[in-house]
Amino acid sequence: MPENELTNKTLQREFHLLAFLSHEKLQLLIFLLVLLMYSLTVCANLIITALVCLVPRLHTPMYFFLCNLSVQDIVYVTAILPKFLAITITGDNSISFLGCMTQMYLYALCVMVEFLLLTSMAYDRYVAICIPMRYSLIMKKSVCVLLASDSWLIGAIISFTYCWLVVNLQFCDHQEIDHFFCDLKTVLELSCGDTTNLKSVILAVCVLIGFLPFGLILISYGNIISSALKIRTSAGKLKTFSSCCSHLTVVLLFCGTSLSLYMKPDSGNSQEMDKLLSLLYVAVTPLLNPLVYSLRNKDIINAIKNIIKLYFWRKHPAVR
Repeated sequence: MPENELTNKTLQREFHLLAFLSHEKLQLLIFLLVLLMYSLTVCANLIITALVCLVPRLHTPMYFFLCNLSVQDIVYVTAILPKFLAITITGDNSISFLGCMTQMYLYALCVMVEFLLLTSMAYDRYVAICIPMRYSLIMKKSVCVLLASDSWLIGAIISFTYCWLVVNLQFCDHQEIDHFFCDLKTVLELSCGDTTNLKSVILAVCVLIGFLPFGLILISYGNIISSALKIRTSAGKLKTFSSCCSHLTVVLLFCGTSLSLYMKPDSGNSQEMDKLLSLLYVAVTPLLNPLVYSLRNKDIINAIKNIIKLYFWRKHPAVR
C-alpha cells in the first residue's frame, strides 16, 4: 500500500480511551474531583498570568518564568482533562486519530517545556541566593527571554517529531487505548509495525530533556541549601529551607512520576497503577505549581490585594 494512502487511512481511524470506565461506582467521584482540580488549576494559573502581565513590580526574571509555567499548565490540563471529564460523565470514550495526535502533541510539548522551565527557575533561584551581587548581570531580560523561548521551541520541535513518527506507523485493528489520554507509550502498543526506533528516540529524549534537567535542578537546589546553612539567623534559614522544600516536593512529584513511567519496563499488570500515577503529574502538579511557586509569595499576595483595593475603590469611592 502506498505511503500516502496508508497515512490517509490511519488519519481516518478512531480510537477508544478506556480511562477508568471499568470502575463504574467511582465515576461520579472521579468526575467531581477532576473537575474541581481542573477548575482550580485554570483559575489559579490565569490569576498568576494576569498579575505578572499587569503589575510592573512583578516584571522580574522569577515571575517571568512563573508566567510561562502558568501558561504551560493551562495548555497542559486543557489538552487532557476536558476530554477525560466528558468520557467519565457520558461514557463516550471515542477519539479521532487527529484528536489523539493533537492531544499527544500538546501533552509532549507541555511536559518538555515544564522540565526546561523548572530548570531555568531553579537556576534563577541559585543565582539570586548564591551569587546575588551578579544577579542583574547574569539574569538579564535577553537571557530570560532566550531561556523561555528555547524551552517552547525545543518542546515544539520534539513533540512534532513524535507525532510525525506515530502518524507514519501502521496500526492493528485493536483500537482501545488503556489510558485516560493519548499517552505516547500506550499508543505505541497498538502499532503492528516496528517501533524500536521510536522507543529509542523516547529513551534519548527522556535522558536529554528529563534526567539532565532534573539533575541540574537538584544541583541548583543543593547549592542553595548549602548557602542557606551559612545564614546566621534561624529565621533566614527557615525561610530558605521552607521555600526549597516546597519547590523540591513539586519537582520530585512531577519529574519522578513522569520519568519513572516512561523509563520502567512495560508490564500489563501495572496499567491501572500507571494511570493513577499519571493523574499525579497531569492533574495534581499543575494545581500545586501556582500554590507553591506563586500564591504563597508575598509579592503575589500584595499584588492581589492592591488590585482588589483598586477595583473596590473604583466601584465604591465613598468608602475611601
